[in-house]
Amino acid sequence: MPNILSYSFDEYVKMVASFHGYPAPGVLIGGYMVDAAYKRLPEGGLYNVVCETAKCLPDAVQLLTPCSIGNQWLKVIDVGRYALTFYEKRTGEGVRVYLDWRLLDTWPEIRGWFLKLTPKEAQDEASLLREIQEAGTDLCGIEEVKIALDSLIRRKSPISICPSCKEAYHTSDGAICPACKGGLLPYASPIPDGCRRHEPQRSSRG
Repeated sequence: MPNILSYSFDEYVKMVASFHGYPAPGVLIGGYMVDAAYKRLPEGGLYNVVCETAKCLPDAVQLLTPCSIGNQWLKVIDVGRYALTFYEKRTGEGVRVYLDWRLLDTWPEIRGWFLKLTPKEAQDEASLLREIQEAGTDLCGIEEVKIALDSLIRRKSPISICPSCKEAYHTSDGAICPACKGGLLPYASPIPDGCRRHEPQRSSRG
């Protein structure tokens, strides 16, 4: 059975369960996607990653590579496609790997899971994991791509204090912070001032 980089499938299942909370099929398949990309990358490069979904796949990248959301070597651009690209950070040359639905006819459990043809309660977890292990990188479509590096660079910006919420934010985002412009955060109502800000108390001297 194929390894996932230097890990056996069973070792990787345990890693996924510990990091992700359970051995999610998407993270397991994502491990083979990372493996497929690695095998096609020229040695000596400095590689960053773009994930095209926020669901499961970024955890495979963070488990198996130094790239993470926190260090910004991993960018998540959620367009809903189960795909990732490893690219050389200086040239933009890269390899895109995606889960190709056209290759799933041999793997009915994976097909039912990926295309949501099988309700979750009807999925056979043992059979699904077995198919993932047997299929390995055979599920993957692979293509060479070039990343437009300028589109991923966030320019450094001075810091301002938002006149609305009184919190620090990037000046380049406008006259007030993006949160106060609305529509981005899931709060049902503004956080009451008494619960969110504690002004330092000044003592008076007579």
